[in-house]
Amino acid sequence: MNQFHTVGKRIPKLDAMDKATGRSQYIQDLKVPGMLYGKILYSKYPHAKIVHIDTSKAKKLPGVRGVLTGYDIPEIKFGVYKDNRPLKAGKVRSYRDEVAAVAAVDPETAEEAISLIEVTYEALPGIFDPVAAMREDAPLVHEAHKTNILKMPWKLHYGDVEEAKKKAAYIVEENFSTTWVTHCCLGASGALAWFDYADNLTIYSNTQIPSLAQKDFIDALDAMGMKNRRVRVIKPLIGGGFGSKLDTYAYEYIAILLAHHTRKPVKIVFDRQEEFIATSTRQPTLTRIAQGCDKEGKLLFRDISMILDNGAYTSWGATTPSVMMMPITTLYKVPNVRYEAKCVYTNNTYAQAMRGYGNPQATFAIESSMDMLAEAAGIDRVAFREINANESGYVSPQNFKITSCGLKECINAVVRELDMDRPKEKGEGVGMASLIHVGGGARVYKSDGCGTIIKVDDFGKVNVFTGASDMGQGADTVIAQIVAEELGLAVDDIHVIHTDTDVCPWDVGAHASRTTFVAGNSALGAAKKIKAQVLEVASKILDTPEDKLVLRDRSVCSMEDDTRTMEFGKLLRKAHFSRSGRMLMAEHFYDPANENLGRDFRGNLSMTYTFGVHGVRVKVDEETGKVKILDYVAAHDVGKAINPMLLEGQVYGGVMMGIGYALTEQILSEKGQCMNPNFRDYKILTAKDVVPMKAPVLESSDPDGPFGAKGIGEPGCVPTAPAIANAIYDAVGVRIKNLPMTPERVLAAIREKRGIDLCGIQAGKDTGDACVVEE
Repeated sequence: MNQFHTVGKRIPKLDAMDKATGRSQYIQDLKVPGMLYGKILYSKYPHAKIVHIDTSKAKKLPGVRGVLTGYDIPEIKFGVYKDNRPLKAGKVRSYRDEVAAVAAVDPETAEEAISLIEVTYEALPGIFDPVAAMREDAPLVHEAHKTNILKMPWKLHYGDVEEAKKKAAYIVEENFSTTWVTHCCLGASGALAWFDYADNLTIYSNTQIPSLAQKDFIDALDAMGMKNRRVRVIKPLIGGGFGSKLDTYAYEYIAILLAHHTRKPVKIVFDRQEEFIATSTRQPTLTRIAQGCDKEGKLLFRDISMILDNGAYTSWGATTPSVMMMPITTLYKVPNVRYEAKCVYTNNTYAQAMRGYGNPQATFAIESSMDMLAEAAGIDRVAFREINANESGYVSPQNFKITSCGLKECINAVVRELDMDRPKEKGEGVGMASLIHVGGGARVYKSDGCGTIIKVDDFGKVNVFTGASDMGQGADTVIAQIVAEELGLAVDDIHVIHTDTDVCPWDVGAHASRTTFVAGNSALGAAKKIKAQVLEVASKILDTPEDKLVLRDRSVCSMEDDTRTMEFGKLLRKAHFSRSGRMLMAEHFYDPANENLGRDFRGNLSMTYTFGVHGVRVKVDEETGKVKILDYVAAHDVGKAINPMLLEGQVYGGVMMGIGYALTEQILSEKGQCMNPNFRDYKILTAKDVVPMKAPVLESSDPDGPFGAKGIGEPGCVPTAPAIANAIYDAVGVRIKNLPMTPERVLAAIREKRGIDLCGIQAGKDTGDACVVEE
């Protein structure tokens, strides 16, 4: 039974009506007086020296107000390694490299001006395979780095893996690979920047990190010779993030540079092709995994090595091994763990954070291997997972402290809802896979905190200024529900402001499924302070002890005397319009007691961890290789569902993203060039592809979460690929180890198993007919 009046209720998103009726304004809709339109010229080579740039024709074009190249700007560096700059000089390292930019009075003129810029290149040997890039004689992407292997020490060894291998009764070892996929945000990237006459910057950007972006832009102004200037970051409505906006990008700096150069507001907005080629992907991985268990099925060791294609520059993709460590060390109880990852420069596009942040790649290998090991040991795969399942109170080798944990309950829910023991038809199979993800923040920076300011007016309406970033996931609605619950108000009484660094407090950003937990606790802390002020005032006015008062139904009421009640707004007006009156305001900064990882990568990264299990029933057409999903069950331990409707939306969306990752999506890269930069050729799933799905919600009530809640934004896409791979194996007996699992790959595996080649000829039988295969 739900004892809450707003928490746990299926309340529609607060901005849903504006979005549905077209009132919402995205970056594409913004216009300011005197605004110019910016356009970017990209490289024609994946690796080349820039010999000469001639911008004279572009500058002479009527309507052009500014042209910049990498030789016209100061040394602004960005990226994890500070190895990138807004406009390139000297050489280009990928097709997405920004070579020049223009600002003009309209988009058409800007586009024409770009076409008039002449660049002379001297082609250099490109390197597109991370394994080849690791060789000593490989062309260097960054000569100053002296190697293509990033100097990041992604290496850990807990326990004694070699000794555990000797004791293991069963061992499996296999290679897996994942490829490039992209976020496919329907709202394309963009920025609008301008300076006032004191050189203070205002920039609209659909970023997931307003506070961190503000710091990056301040650094850029410093490099431009404008120290101690104000930077205001305003976040318009975001049409999808999924990690794509967790860094600052070249186009934002270019908008700033053009705005300063022209002394006019400059807006840059990507078209769909730019969104594909000039934003970053999920990082591809090559994984070698070995796991072993004893005769009873208890895991003894996990041994994993990875090679990651970093691309030409470093963004957050270069740091995903720090999160891959989480499932590697802590998904199931495994005492001995070894992991090493190498991130490698290539002339491909560079990688960024994407929903799950490395976890889907690692979990694909781990959970595929779990089924293989269960089979080798002759143990039922469900029982095998139950034997090794995490439990409350468990501390992993990486020192992750498991508080609330509903993993076993999730396993049981999937078995029940999917009816896994039901007889299967020919070509039908069932599979499952588990997940662990951060659910209580993730201390990547020195602070993992979020600030909240609450101001209450004389009429019982509440303004909540939060540092949290809503990017469509419903963070504003969840925060409103939390504040309304604490103050006994309706959600309609709460207005959440989250768009402007000039008025909103600091937050580290919308990542790591942290917003409900961290921003929710911050909002709850501020609401508690407001509640204390209300009770203090009401106690005097109603002549009732504070501990005998309760806030409910927009009123302050005595628990013992129904006549001692006052409407919330009336009470506030009495507090305001009295001798030595007062207004009610409060602030709270919540920084969870989690830990940065140490040099040995140990440390309790998150205050709590979200667990889940996905199960899927598939039908595999053995003549075509096509995989049809018949039923899908995604069970998650969410602590407490603040808003079950929004939670289900996160799960459904995550699962569909995961199915695309598993079966259809792939950036086709030919020597560094994206060959399918559109929704016709990039096979994203659409509404018509939605599969029959159930999303059981298990509530373990986490002791540290706001009203017991954990984060759930990312887990929905994490175990989808291995669940489907395991189901395919169950259906037709072939193990698909490379993503995506396209019909061509599945069919090739089926034919290989049968001993039939691509022409349909059984191995060992020569018909004498010619067979031509086009690749």
